[in-house]
Amino acid sequence: MAFLDFITSNILRNPPVLLGLIAAIGLIVQKKNIADIIKGSLTAAFGMIILNTGVGLITGTISPINSAFQEAITGKTAVANTLNDTTFTASFGGDVGLAMFFGLILHLIIARFTKVKTIFLTGHMLWWFPFIFVAAGVEAGLSGFGLIIFGAVFSALYWSFMPWIMRKFIWDVTGDQSFLIGHPTGMLSIISGLVARKFGNKQHSTEDLKVPKSLSFFREISVTGATVIFIMYIIVAIIVPSLVGKGENLLFLSLNQGLTFGAGLLVMLYGVRFLINQIVPAFQGISEKLIPGSVPAFDVPILFNYRPNAVIIGFLVAMTTSTIMIIIANSFNIFGVILIPLVITSFFEMGGAAVVGEGQGGLKGSIIGTIVSAIVMVLIMGISVVVYNNTIQNWMLIFGGNDFSIFGSIAKWIGSLFSGLF
Repeated sequence: MAFLDFITSNILRNPPVLLGLIAAIGLIVQKKNIADIIKGSLTAAFGMIILNTGVGLITGTISPINSAFQEAITGKTAVANTLNDTTFTASFGGDVGLAMFFGLILHLIIARFTKVKTIFLTGHMLWWFPFIFVAAGVEAGLSGFGLIIFGAVFSALYWSFMPWIMRKFIWDVTGDQSFLIGHPTGMLSIISGLVARKFGNKQHSTEDLKVPKSLSFFREISVTGATVIFIMYIIVAIIVPSLVGKGENLLFLSLNQGLTFGAGLLVMLYGVRFLINQIVPAFQGISEKLIPGSVPAFDVPILFNYRPNAVIIGFLVAMTTSTIMIIIANSFNIFGVILIPLVITSFFEMGGAAVVGEGQGGLKGSIIGTIVSAIVMVLIMGISVVVYNNTIQNWMLIFGGNDFSIFGSIAKWIGSLFSGLF
């Protein structure tokens, strides 16, 4: 148990170390010299740290908006009488860790002996999927070893099949078949892609938008992102004054957050390019020798580099659409729970969905696909916060509306069928 805890905490939940080790294994299998192995593995780890730093900057600017809305709507920062991510982990962290360990073994067996050749490499998602599936098992009444196996099986199935199912949508965007996406944007991206394919037009791309010369700086994703966040902070602060702390100036708070967001985008995309340039060639050794034909699945920001305009468009469209839906849901008390705007999901998951929609139907497809996916996002989030009423409801209110909500709810229903057996 101590050994498993060590592996979980120091390697599996440590993306830079995990990807550095994978790069090293790939280069060793290819019989590279020691200098190339050290350089390649460290560079892959550096790329992951750079990417995580960018994501951290972006999340840090978005989270206060989420918290302000949550406090304004619910009057508190957490849902009373429920476990959150911290307290749930304190109670069931061991089960989650074991579910992750056994799930990874099953995941690699699937890749080795079936036609589904996914190798899921999004480090933090290797933790969060067992987390939501174990919580689903708890909601269903499972416990003990049965709960661990339940979490392991569902995690392995997700890690293996979801990236593989959406592979053609991703490859249409990237133009090659070197990697997959391992992120809970899966179903939202597939919905966006299918809608965009039917109603879009691939001839008119988001990247071909005609911008007046005097506004050409908006073609830079960091500038556009900074401007969007600056305006969003101004608007949200007017609606929710608690966003601005005592002694802070609204204008300069908004400006600093916008600049931080823009810088975060630049750092994230640089890390993406750095990581791809190192990990994909190194992974070829694993693919060729250890698990023939396997394809790595990475975090969704990897995709943003291919259609940066679509990411910003998707974020704006998703935020607008989902906020309208949330206002309607709260006004009619549809779910019996007060929902809050899904800012983080609107950027990361819906950014991915917008890029996939763009790949299937250009600018029009990206917009229409994102609108439909954003409606689905709110519906499934509302369902999941009811499903997770006794465990991680407040966590789902912030990070749900995606594959966590969809497959977690399905897992809970399936788990309830077996609850009397364990």
